[in-house]
Amino acid sequence: MANYTQPLTDFVLLGLFPPSRAGLVFFSLTFPVFLMALAGNLCMVLLILLDAHLHTPMYLLLSQLSLMDLIYVCTTVPKMVSGFLSGNKSISFIGCGFQSFFFVTLAGAEGLILMSMAYDRYVAICVPLHYPIRMSRGVCVLMILGSWVTGAVNACAHTVYILRVPYCRSRAIDHFYCDIPAMLSLACGDIKDYEHTVFLSIIIFLLTPSMIIVLSYGKVLLAICRMRSREGRKKSYATCSTHLTVVTLYMAPFIYTYLRPKSLRSPAEDKVLAVVYTILTPMLNPVIYSLRNKEVLGALGRVRGRIC
Repeated sequence: MANYTQPLTDFVLLGLFPPSRAGLVFFSLTFPVFLMALAGNLCMVLLILLDAHLHTPMYLLLSQLSLMDLIYVCTTVPKMVSGFLSGNKSISFIGCGFQSFFFVTLAGAEGLILMSMAYDRYVAICVPLHYPIRMSRGVCVLMILGSWVTGAVNACAHTVYILRVPYCRSRAIDHFYCDIPAMLSLACGDIKDYEHTVFLSIIIFLLTPSMIIVLSYGKVLLAICRMRSREGRKKSYATCSTHLTVVTLYMAPFIYTYLRPKSLRSPAEDKVLAVVYTILTPMLNPVIYSLRNKEVLGALGRVRGRIC
């Protein structure tokens, strides 16, 4: 690992790509994905905001998912890009804290939003007569606010800890953003108690929503099998398969990264997995939800018609 002469209050992000021709090739492949994620999620947020036909609970939740993905890529990728292009990989102590805060907030909030979306589909398909009550505008707003606030409170606790823990080794973080486990590998003293707190957060914000999502869709699939309408079954399967694809792409690498034993973890593998849930998944979500959704395509045509 290279030695960096940086101020004591600075960290150094070693980045995702090596400073070589191969690194430049990988960078040239990754940067367009970032731009697609940025444009796709921004378009989804604006489309749902501008088209009144999409002001339903399902699409309001989807707008929050797109907003979180938009902030996700803006939190991690620009610093990585500037560090690779300029060669200045240092990040201030406070800047690292802010990056960690936004990342942990979004990680927790997105898991809860995905759980809310699964509950929305469960109510719509299994108990449709109760849908206007169980998924009213007020309930939807509470779900959204609850996801953001809970994620932010959890992030505050983790950020305060990593800003107060003493760092007495190298300040070079072997990652492309201020990932908390990567930072803790540089810390002094015993951090086993805090590692238990991280494990608890993963259970609350990732494992529990994943179990609820699986349970919800298990009941949804049973309800779909009982449907007499072939068109209704086809539409329900399409909606559920879309959501399950998004959940799997987001949850699986996250859970694998943070729940496997420390002895089995490697910085290189962690960075590759991080690319999946911080760059690749935010790019795929708008594609999955728009290209396979007639309502979104119809709204796109209406908004384009009004603009043109």
